[in-house]
Amino acid sequence: MAQQHLDPTDPTAGPVPADALARYLRAQATGFLRALRLHRETGAGAAGSEGSAEAARSLRRAARRISASLHTFQPVLDPDWSEAMRPELAWVSGTLALEHAYAARLERLLLALHRLSGAATAFPAQGPAGAGTTRANATAGTAAAPAAVASATAVAAPDATGTVDGAAGAAAPATEAARATANRGGGAARAAGGAATVATAVDRGNLTVGAAKAGALLDRQLTLARTRAHSTALQALGSSRFHAIADKVAVLASEVPLSPAASAADLGPLATAARERLADAVAALPLLTAGSPYNAEALVHGLSPDPAPHPQDAPWHQVRLLLRLHRYAREVLHAGTGGEPPVDVRLLAASEALDRHRDASEAAAAAAQAARTPRIAPATAYALGVLHADQRHEVEAARYAFQRSWQKDVVGTL
Repeated sequence: MAQQHLDPTDPTAGPVPADALARYLRAQATGFLRALRLHRETGAGAAGSEGSAEAARSLRRAARRISASLHTFQPVLDPDWSEAMRPELAWVSGTLALEHAYAARLERLLLALHRLSGAATAFPAQGPAGAGTTRANATAGTAAAPAAVASATAVAAPDATGTVDGAAGAAAPATEAARATANRGGGAARAAGGAATVATAVDRGNLTVGAAKAGALLDRQLTLARTRAHSTALQALGSSRFHAIADKVAVLASEVPLSPAASAADLGPLATAARERLADAVAALPLLTAGSPYNAEALVHGLSPDPAPHPQDAPWHQVRLLLRLHRYAREVLHAGTGGEPPVDVRLLAASEALDRHRDASEAAAAAAQAARTPRIAPATAYALGVLHADQRHEVEAARYAFQRSWQKDVVGTL
């Protein structure tokens, strides 16, 4: 079913020469070197500017595209060079991505805690003063003195001649008794309502305190991880290993090491193979289950003490990587025409859904890891458990969004 979606675009319908790959790789290598120069000029220390962060993102972006192209179009490249270059670029991209990943994860979790605890919004008002008391008084009065209510109703009813019955005076004492009974019941209801309000406020206060402590714990752990990732990135950028990679990329910007058979090669079948691998991986996903909202599939094993990542997330992460390879392969094919590939709204929506899936899955794992911290307060552990469940629900929602975006064009063909 998924194969029906991945149609090749018009400019790549014919043979695509290896020159398109060489042009694409030279452009990405030039972007890598430009970002590296910008990163060095803007500073990379603790007080690095926004330009430094943007340069690091550009470095990661170029490294990912070069590495993906080496993987997809390996048969037309020098095998020894591509096999040695691809893992090094993956190391650069992964190392530079850690700091941003920890910062985004902390922001995501703190915003979720803020939303779940309701600390930023006032609780809904209980209504005008006395509204609940009036309702309680009426209920208590009706339950305690049905005879008095019936008598009062009889007093208010006029006879056939339009005059009020003379039994009103006789019913007045009963009415007063009913009013007194209702007042006593209303006092009890007011006391019960006040106790319930105090209990609710205490529960909300405990939840807010637990969320605050959970946020402080997450901030401490993820900030420490981010600081270590920043130091690791700085050490990597100054290492001899990175300088060797930068030298190879500089050579790539002017000369692409193609294989002897590249002169007669066609890039189309290689891009088609990447597309088919993506289609096979998507077909293996439980899209039928993901097509139903709130199916709780992503919550399976949510209470497991196993600290390992959810095994059911791995196929979705693999699809995300294969979708990225497919997108980059399309870029290579269109590099032969000197233009950018047309925007595929379906692929873009599917990619965004899988990115949210990855972010929510890793955030849930971080919340679970924080909950395993020894000697934390029960309220903190409870808040982290609620946060973990919330992020697993986000995982499920991302799967649903991916299924909707991937198969929305199939409805008319079924």
